[in-house]
Amino acid sequence: MPKHTSFYALGLSYKKADASIRGKFSLDAQAKATLLIQAEAEGIESLIVTSTCNRTEIYGFAQHPYQLIKLLCANSQGTVEEFQEVAYIYKNHDAINHMFRVGTGLDSQILGDFEIISQLKTAFNESKSNGLVNSYLERLVNSVIQASKKIKTQTEISSGATSVSFASVRYIFNNVDDIANKNILLFGTGKIGRNTCENLVKHTKHEQITLINRTKDKAEKLAQKLNVIVKDYSDLQIELQKADVVVVATGAQNPTVDKTILNLKKPLLILDLSIPRNVNENVIDVEGVTLVHLDHLSQITDETLENRKQYIPQAEAIIEEIQEEFISWAKNRKFAPTIHALKEKLNSIKEGELNFQRKKIANFDEEQAELISNRIIQKITNHFVNHLKDGESMEEGIEWIEKVFQLEQEKSLF
Repeated sequence: MPKHTSFYALGLSYKKADASIRGKFSLDAQAKATLLIQAEAEGIESLIVTSTCNRTEIYGFAQHPYQLIKLLCANSQGTVEEFQEVAYIYKNHDAINHMFRVGTGLDSQILGDFEIISQLKTAFNESKSNGLVNSYLERLVNSVIQASKKIKTQTEISSGATSVSFASVRYIFNNVDDIANKNILLFGTGKIGRNTCENLVKHTKHEQITLINRTKDKAEKLAQKLNVIVKDYSDLQIELQKADVVVVATGAQNPTVDKTILNLKKPLLILDLSIPRNVNENVIDVEGVTLVHLDHLSQITDETLENRKQYIPQAEAIIEEIQEEFISWAKNRKFAPTIHALKEKLNSIKEGELNFQRKKIANFDEEQAELISNRIIQKITNHFVNHLKDGESMEEGIEWIEKVFQLEQEKSLF
């Protein structure tokens, strides 16, 4: 771990921050890129940034968490005061534990949702390409990925179809009569929207689904895959009149649908699956409009979700095992230079003593003396390693060894 810094995990999530606050702190690709550049300029050695519909987080090294909070607020619409109201800040061991729980789906809004691990990998790759990942953070992220894979393959915590997109489809089917013959409009091609569309295609007629996206080629790629209709962005108002259900999944920072573009002749169900919200609340002023937001859909639970809870202890045991391996590695890494230097010091003493004995003893058994002294050195260093591993204050132990054996000069070689 870098000297004089601590490892922090800080941010906000669905647990305390509602959709509007999460929207304020959400970071698009450009904001994340700028944040990484600023972090490097401010001398922050290593950090990664994630921003999803359910959370925005920074994991990194700093002398004080405010360094990281300042970066987040400078690149989002949120203020430090708003952050303090809903945020969490974890340090060192607690920060490590938090990343494990987030990356393995235990902290997800829908238990067992493994979408976050791919977002964590993306964030890691972005930071690495900017030279902002040290060996500690790299090892930690790889350990979290390992835990995620193991939980996915060895437990059933992600079994069954429970996700926001699945909840969206269930809501539509439970609240819209004769859905197979109703017109569905998907506006935007965000990930949740795409997944929702795929689920809808399985249960409805393809010709009833229309896609619109600001960038038409994105919509056309998805339409080709799912065999649905694509319309121009300029046709949005006309298509809204035809639709019975609208799924909004755009990545815009401000609402793209409001009551001024609704001229309805029949009831309309609007699902807003965007963070920040992309449908203005004023649409409910229009007669016949029902507006359902992502947060409401996320609260929909079923037997599948309840069933997943029984696998939490199994998942936690896997996390504990891999987390302990990581912490052991981090500890060893911390005292390795001191142990290397100690070994060099003992070897130097050994060489001096053997040289002395060679001159003094006529039939000096050099091979035997070398063997015995090497074994003694190994046993002595093992005792020190075990003391440092088990000792509560490793820093004091390292300092004591360095002082007694005058290791500063030797240690600087490693």
